[in-house]
This record gives sequence, structure tokens and C-alpha cells, in this order.
Amino acid sequence: MKTTKNIKRFLKISTRIALIISVLIVIIALYMMHPQFGKRPSGIRLENIKQSAQFRDGKFQNTNDTPQVTQSLGVALYDYLFNKSKDSKPKDSIPSVPIKWEEILKKDNQMVWLGHSSYFLRIDGKNILVDPVLSGSASPIPGGTKAFNGSDITSVEWLPKIDYLFISHDHYDHMDYKTLKFLQPTVSKIIVGLGVGAHLEHWGYTTDQIIEKDWWDQVDLGDGFQAIVTPARHFSGRSIWSANTLWASYVLKTPSFTLYLGGDSGYDTHFKEIGEKYGPFDLAILENGQYDLSWKYIHMMPEEVVQATKDLNAKVLLPVHSSKFVLANHSWYEPLDRVSAEAKKQNQGITTPLIGQIIDLNNLDTEPTYWWKK
Repeated sequence: MKTTKNIKRFLKISTRIALIISVLIVIIALYMMHPQFGKRPSGIRLENIKQSAQFRDGKFQNTNDTPQVTQSLGVALYDYLFNKSKDSKPKDSIPSVPIKWEEILKKDNQMVWLGHSSYFLRIDGKNILVDPVLSGSASPIPGGTKAFNGSDITSVEWLPKIDYLFISHDHYDHMDYKTLKFLQPTVSKIIVGLGVGAHLEHWGYTTDQIIEKDWWDQVDLGDGFQAIVTPARHFSGRSIWSANTLWASYVLKTPSFTLYLGGDSGYDTHFKEIGEKYGPFDLAILENGQYDLSWKYIHMMPEEVVQATKDLNAKVLLPVHSSKFVLANHSWYEPLDRVSAEAKKQNQGITTPLIGQIIDLNNLDTEPTYWWKK
């Protein structure tokens, strides 16, 4: 009798647990249908992807073997959850400058860093935007990965019309659904790697707006502007699928400047190759932050950022990918400290503006300002 009761009790509890799990699965499945998760490439787009030298065994691949995690997943997860620096985010509002858009737009050859990997350039009469994330979050989960206080110094509604919009890859901290959805009517051309156009079309962008290319493809943008899609060492994915869209960096040639727009990348031989083919560069904008030894092949350590700048043959380095979101264990100021020290050691020009500060491309600073210490 007692055994029968125990069995009934066990079955009752198991049924409830199964019901709860089923409900959770349904809720997650319904939430995953939200358009922010994008769309998988299909049809002609998928056929074009299959012709790419970078696409092998059903996925895009890096040039050299690139393990995403170099330690065990358990160690990496433990470090991420329990070994974060107590200074992973600023205790107060981060120093920044309110953007004076009218000043930027009335004069050529200026740029402004918007925090993390987002930045705007007014160059040779064109408005250029890169990896805009202006919704205050870098996560698909409501309330997740919020921007530091003081780092969200502009709103997408304030941006001017955009001539050229570059997206390096489809991760949430580089390709923000809310920002891009709002920008769609104001964007002339958006340049992306293979497959990324599927997300954009799902969000209302037209085929006339999207320029979708493979590594080493060259694009004549007109008026003396040329873009070359170049390699990076990283990965992609917005949903349960990974590496079905191409990650990239860009060379941007304008009538007055040659720029390198780095996106996310671990250190590798591609920097040297790009430098030899398209350098020297007036400015290299490279990721510096959200790194860890557990994923050292997909995000550069600060010292490697300076070496990559040397490989590119760039006069000045602008380090980005920091000072807005917590995505790694280090303190929020460590990336700028380390990259500045290494740049000084290697006699590499470096500019370290505040978020929102107007940068004069004709007269770039070449010494760190150390604003994060003040």
C-alpha cells in the first residue's frame, strides 16, 4: 500500500515537472519567433553562400583553426560567473560628452565614438555608421547586458541620414534589432558579410539597400569611396544556429583617407595580409575589450591589438569594444590601461577619446588621454 502511494506521488510530481518543462519550452519557442532573432539564409542567398571558400561542412570557417573556448567549458563558465572583477562596471556614471550633432555635420572629416563598437564618421561629405547598438542593451533577453550609466549618450532618433552603414557580424552587441529597424528608412546602403542580409530583409530592408559580400570582395560605393570586405577571426550566430552568416572586417577608402574597420577578431595572419594589400592606414579601429584567456582566439588581448595595428601598417589606433557593456571578467578600465601601455612601449600612435567626443580625423591625437583614470 505504501509502495503504491509512493509511486502515485512520484508520478504526480513527475507529471507536474513535465508540465512545467513543457510550458517553458513553449514559452521559449514562442519568444524565439521574435524578429530580433533574425532569419536563416535560404534560397539563392544560401546557394551563393555555398560557393564561398569560407563555407565548409555546412558552416563558415576561419582561415586557421579557431577553437572558441581554450579551457574547458566548465572552467570558462565558472570564471565568467564567479571570477568577475569587482570593477567590471563603473561605480558611477562613465565619463562621456553629450554629442553635438550640428557641429559634426557642418564640418568634414570628423568622427565620434558611441561606446563599445559603435561609431559615426562624417567624412568627405558622407555619413558613415558602424555596428550601431543604441537601444541601451546588448542582449536579446529583456533587462540583460545593460549599457553603463553615462555611456548611452545619444538616441537612434537623433542620428542623421546614413549614406553607408557597415555591420561586422550578427552578434547582438554589434547588430541591434531595435536600432537597425528604426534606421531602415534613413539608410542608403548597408554593407554586410554573406548571409547577414537575411536578417535585414526580415527587418524590412530592401534588396537595393543591402550590399552583401564575401571576404576580399571590393565594392565601388561611388564618389571616390571604395569598401573591401576583409577577413576576421571570429564567429557568428543570433539564435540556436551558429556560423551560418559571415563575420568580417572592412577596408574603407575615401577621397582623403584609408581606414580599417576591424569588427571583432582574434589575432591572426590576416592583419599582416590586409596591411600588405591595402595599407598603410591613416586609422585602424580595432576591438580592445571583452577578452579572456578562455576565448583568446576569437578576441584579442590588448597587447595583440597593438601588434595587429603594426601588422596593418596603421599610423594611429583607435581601440573600441569597451566602456559600455560587461561581456567579460576584466575591469571596465583594464583594456584601455593595457593597450595604452603597450602602444607607448611599441611607439604606436593611439587615440583614446571619451564617448561622444568629436575626433578630428585631420589632426588625430597620438597619445593616450587616460580619461578613465580621472
